Parts: sequence; C-alpha cells; structure tokens
Amino acid sequence: MATCWHRFATSDMKKGMRMDQAVKYRVNPTIVLREEFDDWAVLFDPDTGDAFGLDPVGVFIWKRLDGRHTAAEVLAELRANCEDVPPEAPAQLDAFLGELLSKGYIANA
Repeated sequence: MATCWHRFATSDMKKGMRMDQAVKYRVNPTIVLREEFDDWAVLFDPDTGDAFGLDPVGVFIWKRLDGRHTAAEVLAELRANCEDVPPEAPAQLDAFLGELLSKGYIANA
C-alpha cells in the first residue's frame, strides 16, 4: 500500500454535505486533465478558461469517474490503495464530488 492520502477537498465546501454513495459519476468530456510530473494535475475547462488543481488523491478519484464506479466504490478503492485514510474521508469525498458537480466537471452517469 502506498502512502498517498492527502486532503483533497477544499476548505470552502459546505459542511455536512452528503452525496448519494450509490450514484455513478462520469467526467465531462470537454474537461482536460493535464498530469504533471509530480503526480499532481490540473483540470482545464476550455469553454470557460477555468483551471482546477488536483493533488494525487484527486487524480486517483478523477480517473475512476468513468460512469462505472459509485462514490462508495471509489472510497473503497482509496482505502485499498492508500495508507492513513482518515475517518473523515467520506465527507471529504462528498465535498470534492460536490465541487466537481457544481463546476460542471462531472455529472451523474
């Protein structure tokens, strides 16, 4: 298991937000993922010019938003592949998915 846990949710997300863990998400095909050499990445929306930074855990999650994985499955994969996943990981995942949804970067599959 790799030590890869980082806090990937932003601090300005609503506290207590709960996403449906059974929903499958897919990325907006117009959003560009640019991976950097240090396992971080940038999401770029060519329609708006907006950019959004992802740490390695955010990249791990993004790559599983393929319309086949539920949020619960993504969380299970995080726990299986990362050490030191904190108890607040479900809430952080909810916040992260909520932010991606609000930006139009992902949608329900």
